[in-house]
Amino acid sequence: MNYRAVLFDMDGVLIDSENWYLERIYEQLVIKYPWIKREELFPTVGMSGPEEIRLVTRLAGKQPDDEDFLKELEGIHADSAIEDYKKVLYPETREVLSALFDRGFQLAVASSSSAADIRRMICQCGLEGLFSSVISGMDLPASKPDPDIYLKTMEALKVRPQDCLIVEDSTYGIEAGKRAGARVAARRDSRFLFDQSKADFHISDLTEVLELVGQSI
Repeated sequence: MNYRAVLFDMDGVLIDSENWYLERIYEQLVIKYPWIKREELFPTVGMSGPEEIRLVTRLAGKQPDDEDFLKELEGIHADSAIEDYKKVLYPETREVLSALFDRGFQLAVASSSSAADIRRMICQCGLEGLFSSVISGMDLPASKPDPDIYLKTMEALKVRPQDCLIVEDSTYGIEAGKRAGARVAARRDSRFLFDQSKADFHISDLTEVLELVGQSI
């Protein structure tokens, strides 16, 4: 494999944000809905916004068209937002991205987070200029595990699936990468019971990505 591009999910891959969101959302939900268990929220990790809303609405025992609950949930998400992404940036992220960029790889972010949040993370963490493409799943008709976000990214970079290494963590993200036809490296995370069995590689941190692409040169 001669990789030309490395495509990254954001949450749980570049930044350690998954637990941040989960804990804050759970802490607020359980006040009014004490029957919701923390582990019941694990499937929301890596989910798109609409799918997460549907799941949480069901767990809370509400109807899908309950406008009051939807507004309540919107407020919970706003209160759970990360104000300073530098606090959750994995320590090796900037160094690894810079090394890949300097070696001529095209880099991209393909995340289920909003475009505004992705841009804010890039700006706050000093990653400007490193990514050739940034795509939010919220701007697409279908989110992960649908492969469209990765296919759109490949199209933007003008690369083939076999030219790409995708770095993911969640079950949905890994499935999306494989359905897009690329090889996938899964960042290990035992906190959320992800199924990472479909990944081609398993890594402990992003420094191992350098080793994986180094094997292809």
